[in-house]
Amino acid sequence: MTAQPTCIGIIGAGNISSTYLESDRKFKNIRITKVADIDMNRARAQAEKYGKQAATVDELLADPEITIVVNLTVPAAHAPVALQALKAGKHVYNEKPLATTREDAQRMLALARSKGLRIGGAPDTFLGGGLQTCRRLLDEGAIGRPVIAFARMLSRGMESWHPNPEFFFKPGGGPMFDMGPYYLTALATLLGPARRVSGMTRITHPERTITSQPLYGKKIIVEVPTLVSGLIEFGDGAIANITTTFDVAEGYDIGLTLYGTEGTLQCPDPNGFGGPVRLKRKDDKDWHEVHIQHKWVTNSRGLGVADMAAAIQEGRPHRASAELTYHVLDLMHAFHDSAREGRHVTLQSACDRPAPLPLDWP
Repeated sequence: MTAQPTCIGIIGAGNISSTYLESDRKFKNIRITKVADIDMNRARAQAEKYGKQAATVDELLADPEITIVVNLTVPAAHAPVALQALKAGKHVYNEKPLATTREDAQRMLALARSKGLRIGGAPDTFLGGGLQTCRRLLDEGAIGRPVIAFARMLSRGMESWHPNPEFFFKPGGGPMFDMGPYYLTALATLLGPARRVSGMTRITHPERTITSQPLYGKKIIVEVPTLVSGLIEFGDGAIANITTTFDVAEGYDIGLTLYGTEGTLQCPDPNGFGGPVRLKRKDDKDWHEVHIQHKWVTNSRGLGVADMAAAIQEGRPHRASAELTYHVLDLMHAFHDSAREGRHVTLQSACDRPAPLPLDWP
């Protein structure tokens, strides 16, 4: 007998909500029924556009049909909204970051455990065909033992294009908290949990001017580092070098490359689901592109929610887990702690590598 789709409610009708509101068209095991926002006009507009029902937050949380709340609020609201949903008896899937502080995230995890509920979180791009192909290659020993990885995300910042970019420069924002989760989640799922980090940070422009509409000309006081660079030591001894910044003049430069004892693996953009995946073994003269067998290669945000819904019904661990998302949050804070305190920071958290996504999922 085929299980009924899991009922989902979305809180937060901002820029990212459009992608999630379309996800039940791709993933047939979930059904999104309600969308809520503190701005009811925004909630109504998104609900009408995607054929959902607009609701207040309280109305959404009181709906007995809703099993999972997808929390797409701004980072500062991630923990308060998640705690409210957990208290209402709902499983929670948070947009990244899981919370702005370790303490808030720990409260979320403790409450979920006490109530027998689950927490999941973005990003779910590591479940896409590109990074799942990289995972398979690593597990098969295609590059031997991983030695070092280089990850970079260099951009000019969001104030030139985002309709409301101020939160990117406030606590819970910055390049590491905004874009770092894609790279750190990829690294943790490919190489396993981190052991310690060393970081350096700076604020290059203390004030920024919005040049996008509708807030053109508004000044932003920058409160978080806009350049974060550091080293990660993983449990098996591999090292990763990562740099994220909103401070460079030239465009958008990204990359994630893993070097091993037997070869090198060029991974795709961790902020996407597809390829290309390129491999060069030590005796190869040229790179070759690896065929991606997995299905999810286009924009498939919501894949983590769908896997979480399936895992609840099947009684297995979900892949975009609370432990993984908390470990990534712990890592991001550790870079800032290291820079501020001038020392290596040993991670207090860990996580299991999530199981690979089967080729025939779902």
